Amino acid sequence: MNIITLTVNPALDKSAKVDQIKPDQKLKCHSIEYQAGGGGVNISRVLNVLKVKNKCLFTAGGDTGLNLKNLLLKENINLTAIPVNAWTRENLSVVDNQTQLQYRFGMPGNELSTSEIALIKTIISDEINEDSILILSGSLSEKMPIDLYVQLIKLVKKKNIKVIVDTSDKALMETLKENVYLIKPNQKELAQLAGKEFLSKKEQEAFAMKLLNSNRAKYVVVSLGARGAFLASSEGVFYKTTPSVKVKSTIGAGDSMVAGMVYAIEQGLSSEEILKWGVVCGTATTMSEGTNLASMESINHVIEMIG
Repeated sequence: MNIITLTVNPALDKSAKVDQIKPDQKLKCHSIEYQAGGGGVNISRVLNVLKVKNKCLFTAGGDTGLNLKNLLLKENINLTAIPVNAWTRENLSVVDNQTQLQYRFGMPGNELSTSEIALIKTIISDEINEDSILILSGSLSEKMPIDLYVQLIKLVKKKNIKVIVDTSDKALMETLKENVYLIKPNQKELAQLAGKEFLSKKEQEAFAMKLLNSNRAKYVVVSLGARGAFLASSEGVFYKTTPSVKVKSTIGAGDSMVAGMVYAIEQGLSSEEILKWGVVCGTATTMSEGTNLASMESINHVIEMIG
């Protein structure tokens, strides 16, 4: 199976620690780490850990884009860096050692020119073939077309492929104008899709099934935060709780969840197993510090806990 991830708004993720966060003082950072970040990039990294062959496509601009590319090459990620003019953004996370609280600073993304979007489409068309999985993951910059994912879905519509989308806000609303294979909103995003501020448990299940019955998606997976997730499919609605682990960082947990589900889909597993593998990989990533993602050791540990 040909698995492609696309990240149009990646980030060079920097993590650090300080002894104590105080205002109006020069804080000395230590334990500095750099990681390649962004939805599809993280998914490719976890798939690589799971030994699932995939191709990681991402935009890269400036020295930050080059640094991101080199970090992925060190992990032996099969990639194509799509050249763009604007520098790849940087994100920062800082842990206060006194409180163990993590502070996350996300920088805005940049715009894509008409020619850069055309290049992305050309590369997608060349990479996608029959029996592919195309994963469109991550936020869209406010400067990007809100229907960019829709344009890409239409581009590959005639091919027999599975499109998985993990995004948020208006981009997610736009994406559901097209049929997709799997979406992964959280509870708030699911309510927004339903045009409401809040949905009860029964309403969440009912709306997820409505999306299925209207052929918007084959699988709707809803993240419940620390409580796990539920999956709606033609087989029914399934829940999986998150095992009790020491959470060190939630960065990349949602992306890791998608990677786990893709692993199960590629293996031809049931809806229940798809959800299980998603929760396993998402939980495993929360056991890692900073911007580090799930290791095989942590994945195996969570599997033993879940049973």
